[in-house]
Formats: sequence, C-alpha cells, structure tokens
Amino acid sequence: MAPLLIGISARIYYPQAPVADTGGVFTRTLHYLEQSVAHWILKPRVLALMIPAIEREGLLLPREVSIADYAEQLDGLVLQGGNDVSPQSYGEHPMHADWGGDRIRDRYEIELFRAFFAARKPVIGICRGCQLINVALGGTLYQDIPTQLPEALGHRDLMRYDQQFHDIEIVPGSRLSQLYGGATQGEVNSIHHQAVKDLGEGLVVEARGVPDGVVEAVRWQGPGYVFGMQWHPEFMAGAAPHPGRLDDEPILHEFLSAAAERKGQRH
Repeated sequence: MAPLLIGISARIYYPQAPVADTGGVFTRTLHYLEQSVAHWILKPRVLALMIPAIEREGLLLPREVSIADYAEQLDGLVLQGGNDVSPQSYGEHPMHADWGGDRIRDRYEIELFRAFFAARKPVIGICRGCQLINVALGGTLYQDIPTQLPEALGHRDLMRYDQQFHDIEIVPGSRLSQLYGGATQGEVNSIHHQAVKDLGEGLVVEARGVPDGVVEAVRWQGPGYVFGMQWHPEFMAGAAPHPGRLDDEPILHEFLSAAAERKGQRH
C-alpha cells in the first residue's frame, strides 16, 4: 500500500508591520507548522503534509481548488496547536482584549475539520485542535481558566512551558483507558489557558484534570475517528520514560491505524 498521507493544519503568521486588511487569509502571508508535530507523525510509510489555508472566495487563489479536495486525497488530519480559538466562533464576545483569538484561522480549520469529518477521514486535535473540534461540533470554551474557574490548578506556566505537567483522570471504560490497559490516571504536559466548556454534539469526555475536572480529552461517538487532547504529545516524543507520565505512542498508533483502515476501505 502507498504511504499514508497525513495533513496538518497550518499555523498563520501575523505580520507585525501594518498591512492592508482585505478580509481574508491572503492578508496573512506565512503559513507554517511546528517541526515537532511533523516529526511526531512521521513513521515508516507515513508522510506529513501541511495544508494551506484556502478560501473559496479568495481573490488570489484558484477557485477550482478547495479544502474538500485535500480531504479526498489525504488519509487523515492533525489540527495542531497555536493561537486561541476566537469566542466569536462559538457565539460569544471576548471578555478581554487579549482573548480575541484567531477568527481567520478558525474559519479555515473549521472548514478543514468538516471536510475530513464528512469524508470519514480520521482527525486528531492537539491543544487548540481539541478546542477547535469541540467548537466545530457546536460546543463552547472557557475563554480563560483562571478567570472563569478560579479554583482550577495552573494549566499554563510560560516560564516552564512544555515542562509544566499535571495529573489527569482517565474515564474508566473509555477508549482512552483501554489504550493504556485500563489505566485511570496519568501525567501530561499543559500549555493552555482556555478549555472545553459545553461539549459539542456527539462528543464525550475521556479525561479530566486532577483535581479541577477541566476537560483534557474528548472523543466523537459516531462512525469514524475523531479525538482531541489538551496536552502536546509532540513535546514528549522521544523523552526518557517517566513514572506515571502518559506515553502518547498508543494514541498515535490508534490514529494511524484508523487512517490505514479508512485508506484500505477506499481502495
């Protein structure tokens, strides 16, 4: 079988100098991905490709190409981390100017998610990607955990960044628990100040933070594969084993296996 082709959503760079805002993604001239995300995905017979943002009405782009074309040709999708999801994307206004998020990227990634979702291609979301899945399915977010959940533990420490860890409780009997031999506890990294609030349609919670109960993992219950996690597996890939720390290889293996199965169905 040909290699699996896994698409990764693009991060969008915002120019610091004033630019003409013509209302679309073409005002953001640089799309990029984190090397660690691509390296986490890359395996023998697995290729990672970044999917550029496309708007059907974009003035500078050929209209015959669409996000759906990528969903048809690729075998799975990774929604990587990055800027906040805009509260406007789930019907709210920012509670603070710093929490306005990235509405342009939201529009692109929601369309991307829906195209792969409709094609029954596996989707996995990392941090922002987990939140984006929830919003795309009609859910909402806490705009800022410390403000809206003042009793919650610290989920982000910019000084420690990827070395900030906390425990999670895995829902007993969930698919996530099954991947780890029935385990109900684990430790993960944590670099987020927003989190799932109201669940999107068809999603269930598979892990929560300890002791605050903040949602840490969600899964789609319908046909196909959709999984979102608040932690960053790419930052733990290749790290020395640590007692209790979640090894993310079972999650990646499940995602790639789902992609291979879907690819086999097509052929």
